[in-house]
Amino acid sequence: MAGLVDELTGSLSAGGPYRDPDSAERRTAAQAARALVAGGDKTEDADRLFADLGFAARHGVDPATGRECSSYLAGGSDSRTWGAVLVDRSTTPRTVIEVPHPGFDINTEKIGLALHRRVPGSVLLVAGAHRQAAAGAADVAHNNRSLFHSLAVAFAEAGLDEIQLHGFADRNLPSSDVVVSTGSAPTNRLARRIADSLSELGLRTCRSWVRRCGQLEGRTNEQGRAAAEAGTVFVHLELNWSIRSDSATGDRVVAALAERLAEG
Repeated sequence: MAGLVDELTGSLSAGGPYRDPDSAERRTAAQAARALVAGGDKTEDADRLFADLGFAARHGVDPATGRECSSYLAGGSDSRTWGAVLVDRSTTPRTVIEVPHPGFDINTEKIGLALHRRVPGSVLLVAGAHRQAAAGAADVAHNNRSLFHSLAVAFAEAGLDEIQLHGFADRNLPSSDVVVSTGSAPTNRLARRIADSLSELGLRTCRSWVRRCGQLEGRTNEQGRAAAEAGTVFVHLELNWSIRSDSATGDRVVAALAERLAEG
């Protein structure tokens, strides 16, 4: 799994290829997400639907967890740089961990993978292009025509909670280490619990429902907007560079997040 994520993010660049899916491809993505969540005899349907979108399926055991897992990696043909989907098959899917800016928000993809491995039944959704590719169209957190968005919305509608990982430079909000928000969606219990856990680690935690957190509240995030419309659970989490660059602190954050996600 780590190799797959490294393969995905290793060659990302602002000049890389990207295109939005057409309407039929977005419908196929939603069907694929629903089949993946259903599991069981629907797994073959998920494989076929993802293959139609240019994703290669792999099934096996994650050596880091010993649990059954599946992965779907986009090959990038025809500028379909649509990323990867990893799912832990050990129990019913309940959480989708989203990484919209791999490589750009440095190490968010690594934190996302570490969190995925700590949360049985989680789905990891990673974008496949640099956020500045195609004149910014590849910024999937702000593009509701992206395949990432179609998958995220379908997962949420299937009952999975969303947590989306971002990063910011320390200088952009020097008073805080982390920002917890729900974008434009209503504040939810999961966000409050995550904020409390991060504060207990000694991290300076800005709660967007308590005070302003600069430009890091995710209020224009398209997945957050969709969650607001659907009434689903969405958490937008910003981590500063000091956290993302220090493996020990990152591990503590991942452990705290995993504990809260496991609680539901």
